[in-house]
Amino acid sequence: MPPRPSVSDTPAGRIRIKRIYRAARVSDGKRILVDRLWPRGVAKDRARLFDWCKDIAPSDALRLWFHANPDQWQDFITRYRAELATREDLVCELAGYAQSDVVTLLYASKDEDHNNAIVLRDYLRQWLEREGKNDGPT
Repeated sequence: MPPRPSVSDTPAGRIRIKRIYRAARVSDGKRILVDRLWPRGVAKDRARLFDWCKDIAPSDALRLWFHANPDQWQDFITRYRAELATREDLVCELAGYAQSDVVTLLYASKDEDHNNAIVLRDYLRQWLEREGKNDGPT
């Protein structure tokens, strides 16, 4: 039996997050903006996006609710995960990119510990595990 691949060699390990205001790097792989609104002050050519997946972002209602209730992080996670469960096609598409490349989910929030990209990254990683699609290269 071959050795188990390291975490970074698995699709789940290839899903990363990064503020869009940080410089783009080749190591970012496929750079996907996962915010519903375009980030202020970022030129589209500087963003070097592979895709802008607005529809995977929290709904406007949830985004506005969380903005007004930032102390409700656990509630936000629960609500956003419920929204993600209704977007199986987009989840499958994003998770699929990680089968062959690094995927960097980009967000604009100043709060690096409480934002939608964290929830989405964790959701995608769990989805890959659940679907049995987290094997490394053969």
